[in-house]
Amino acid sequence: MRNCREITRLCSEALERELTLRERVTMRTHLMICLPCRNFRTHLAFLRQAMRRYTEGKSGAGPDDS
Repeated sequence: MRNCREITRLCSEALERELTLRERVTMRTHLMICLPCRNFRTHLAFLRQAMRRYTEGKSGAGPDDS
C-alpha cells in the first residue's frame, strides 16, 4: 500500500496524463480506505473546474471588461 503523499501525487498526475492500470488500481484502493485522500481528490477536481471556468470567462471578455 502506498502512502498518502504518493497517492495525492497520483491524483494530481491523473489530471495531466493517463495513469497505468497498476497506478489506477493502487490509487482507487487507497481512496476507498482514506478519507483525507478522497477529500484531496475532490478539492483538486473542484479547483481544476473553477480555473477552467475562470479562464473560459476571461477569454470571452472584451478589452473594457476586467
